[in-house]
Amino acid sequence: MSSALLVIDMQNGFIHPEGSLPSLGMAMPNVESVIEENAAAIAAARGVGMPVIYTRSVFRPGMVDLPMRMEKLLPPDFVLLERGSWDADIHDALTPEPGEAVIDKNRYDAFLNTQLEQLLRSLKVSSVLVIGTVTSICVESTVRSGYMRDFDMWVASDGVAGIPGQHESSLATMGTLFATVLPWHEAIAELAPVSAASAA
Repeated sequence: MSSALLVIDMQNGFIHPEGSLPSLGMAMPNVESVIEENAAAIAAARGVGMPVIYTRSVFRPGMVDLPMRMEKLLPPDFVLLERGSWDADIHDALTPEPGEAVIDKNRYDAFLNTQLEQLLRSLKVSSVLVIGTVTSICVESTVRSGYMRDFDMWVASDGVAGIPGQHESSLATMGTLFATVLPWHEAIAELAPVSAASAA
């Protein structure tokens, strides 16, 4: 069995200053640092042969598949992360390479109603290192879901961005119950031999 790096929702709409959520005053602190850490983690994973998988939160035109509670938080007729838009694209600093999978989702949990689990099983992945945004929402939802599917979940403490207060609490909860939480370079150092042995 091997490991994979899962990059959660590092999209313009979440992390670019001109993205939809930052335009509403919902930008996260230290996001530039997290982008840099994500880029470094992705490069390191590629360097040791660890598959890199991306997720994107995307919604249909008209936001008809937007979660009801999220809809209540937004201004009327506000458009975010519309499928095919710049807002929904992965940030330019983290562009997937040809052949790397991008999983589209319309709920916080990247396993729900997607092919993520099937992809991980076909790659014979048992351990999943998670980076991305938002720590207490899409990251934690996906980590919990992966844990319930018997994947060995890991979270890069320096590779996730979140809402102050919620971010720290979420890392503590995941680290206690659902995942191994530590800086990405330490995680990749532990997981890389597993991937290398599997590839051999």
